[in-house]
This record gives sequence, C-alpha cells and structure tokens, in this order.
Amino acid sequence: MSEKGYVPPYTITDKTVNLISDITEIITKITINDNMSNNPRLRRDNRIRSIHASLAIENNSLSLDQVTDIINGKRILGAPDEICEVKNAFEAYNKLLEMNPYSVKDMLLAHKALMNELTKEAGTFRSGGVGVFAGKQLVHMAPPANHVLQQIKDLIDWAKKSEVHPLIKSCVFHYEFEFIHPFADGNGRMGRMWQTLLLYKWKSLFGWLPIETLIRERQDDYYKVLGECDHSADSGKFIEFLLKAIYDALCEIADTEQVTEQATEQVEKLLEIIGDKECSTKELMELLGLKHRPTFRDNYLLPALSLGYIEMTIPDKPNSSKQKYKMVKNFVK
Repeated sequence: MSEKGYVPPYTITDKTVNLISDITEIITKITINDNMSNNPRLRRDNRIRSIHASLAIENNSLSLDQVTDIINGKRILGAPDEICEVKNAFEAYNKLLEMNPYSVKDMLLAHKALMNELTKEAGTFRSGGVGVFAGKQLVHMAPPANHVLQQIKDLIDWAKKSEVHPLIKSCVFHYEFEFIHPFADGNGRMGRMWQTLLLYKWKSLFGWLPIETLIRERQDDYYKVLGECDHSADSGKFIEFLLKAIYDALCEIADTEQVTEQATEQVEKLLEIIGDKECSTKELMELLGLKHRPTFRDNYLLPALSLGYIEMTIPDKPNSSKQKYKMVKNFVK
C-alpha cells in the first residue's frame, strides 16, 4: 500500500472521457426539466424495473408483472425464495438512499435487508472462500475471507477520499467490490445497488435510474468484461461498459421526459379541476364541460395517468363502475 493509501488500478481512455461528457450533457437536459421529482409513478416504475432486472441477472425467474404484483402486496404463484428476494430487494432499495455509501455498517445493514432469510450470513461478511463460476468453470477466485474486512475498508476509504469523477469512482467501486466478493451470496445485487447509492449522492436522479435493466440485456458482456479486467488487473474496460449502460439508461429517461414536456393544457385543466377531490369520469367531464368520452380519455385522463399525476381509487379494478380518480399523494403541481 502506498503512503496515499490503496488506489485501485484503472485506465481512463478517450472513450471514457467522451462518455462522461455525453452523460453530463444529458443529465443537464433532464435536470432542467426536473419532472422525475414530480412523477412518483415514473420513479416507482423505474425502481421496480431495477429490482426485476437485478434479480433476473441472478437467475430469479419471476416476470416483471409478477415482481410488480408482489411489491403491490398481491399474492402470486412462485418459488418462495424468489418471492422473498423481491420483497427483500424492495425493502433494501427503500432504505438505500438514506444510507452512507462510505459506511461499512450501512453496507452490512443493506446486505441484511437484501438477503434476510436467504442466507445464514445475511448482514455479515463471508466466513469462507468463494469462487465465481460460469457453469462448471471457475472464472474468479475471490480473496481469502480473512482479508475481506480490510479490503472493503480500503476500498471505501479510497472512494471517500478520491477526487476522481463520481461516474468513474462508482464504476471502479462496483468492479473492485465484485473482485473482493465480500459476501457469501448477494454480491452482484449489492455491487449494483451500492453503485446506485454512490451515484445518487452525486445526482439524485440516479436513485431511480434503472441501470440494471441495461446490464441485464447485456449480461453476457457484463460477465465477459469482468473476466477480462481480472486478467488485465485493470478495470478500464468495465468502466467503459458501465458508462455506456448509464448513458443508454439516461437516454430512455430523456425520451420519457419529452413525453412529460408534452403535458398539454388539457392535462393542466384536469389537474386544476380535480384538486384534492375524488371524482368519477362523469363528474370530471361535467366539470370540464365535455360530452365526448373518447376526447376526455385520450387528451385528459390517459396522459395524466401515464405521467403519474393522478391515480385510480380502485386500481385493482380499472373498469369498476365505482372507479374514481384523485391527485397522486405528495404530487406538487
């Protein structure tokens, strides 16, 4: 270890610099609109997508709809362990943004929430050796268990003190975390989750950015580049891979933001009319002076629902004759 402490080996390429520039530019555009903070439905949907994708990478077979139902408190048919993984992940992500990314204690608390009832060592660093396998082939042998605590402390200390760009720092942390493999189980989930936390402390929109969805779509490349970096003892390629996934995820958000910008005068009128009341379709049409139901549905109701401004009072029965609509709680117009 040098006098400056532990410094992970990584190379910053021209591609890395260009990706950081592109990401910063698109973040600026999204932040100017700042519709994420006023769109609880979008935040929740992205959080569910993140959970589904992160668990799918770890071979959880539940569909996005099933994951959504579990999080919404509905019963589904599925393997108990897989259902438990979803419930745990939702709880862990709900606690995540209040945690300190430079705290070993918080990291263990996050692992406890994530792996509760799934492993005997939930909330503790592993007590034995562990390897990463692709089928029957060993692709990475993690450091001995008695080195884990010090290695995690060194990594956290570097992340806390380093002045490298937060985007690079989060990617390097992710790679080094996976290399150390500090837990008996749940390392992939924890690594992706902790990168989210590091990025959230830099820019809050990362708290709801479903990067995991893009990683899942490129899962083979994800593991391939991890292996390549192991052999080269340099996480440069992994940084490039993750930055590209982050950029693509931000592009998806930007596309959603464009839809949000198109919140028409009709939607504004609907929000003014509904206020703090609960109203049926008939009542809303009367208040708006409308007689044509399709016009109301297509230009007023559906856009307001899709943007997360209003919600159903009976979401489980969207076609109920008793259905009404109300402003989303905590939505500030």
